[in-house]
Amino acid sequence: MTRNVQHQPDQKRFQWVEDGHLCVLDYELIGGVMIITHTGVPEAVGGRGIAADLARTALETAREQGWKVRPLCSYVDAYMRRQRGAYNDLLEA
Repeated sequence: MTRNVQHQPDQKRFQWVEDGHLCVLDYELIGGVMIITHTGVPEAVGGRGIAADLARTALETAREQGWKVRPLCSYVDAYMRRQRGAYNDLLEA
């Protein structure tokens, strides 16, 4: 199941509510670089692929906007590595 993750650009956040729990991916945007700082999924709804959906949506948004990405969040960093180069073009040089 792919979730319809919502982008909240005014809050610099991607979010999804699962069973009443807010799940988020936070970022900063500086000079065309999306700096992903945090991904948070409450334990009560963990293990459902929500963090992956948040990361995928954020990375696809970065691609659509022509932004580079700096994954400071350890989850997103690992997610990008697991995708076997699918997002390497987004990495900030």
